[in-house]
Amino acid sequence: MTGTTLTQSLSLRQAYKAEIDRREGDRLDREAKERAQQESDHAAASALFDALGGDPGFLTEHGLHLDRTRYAVILDHRDFRLRAYFEAGEASVTSADRRTATTPTAAPRKQAMAASVEEALILLAQFLADETP
Repeated sequence: MTGTTLTQSLSLRQAYKAEIDRREGDRLDREAKERAQQESDHAAASALFDALGGDPGFLTEHGLHLDRTRYAVILDHRDFRLRAYFEAGEASVTSADRRTATTPTAAPRKQAMAASVEEALILLAQFLADETP
């Protein structure tokens, strides 16, 4: 009997409107979560950039140029490129050899994942140590 009572009190128009409203709410929730994640990834990239840029003498001493995009931090050297790209709360840290590259953005030779800014910093230090004598 509950089904009959429900059908008598709810029209197709009302059910349709409720479904559209539910879907719109779900979409807004997804967009808010995505925006929050993007803001978090941007903040992590900013924190790593600030940490790396804190000692400009070290960068100069090792022939490194520090750069960044919204989600990535790049350490460029004439022979290699180190990069940390933040996405979905993690950083993909790569090392690429420019000596044998045929394009300006060499393919990564090494790649590792970091769960925090600190881990990304440590991986960049390890990759830098691998590249320097």
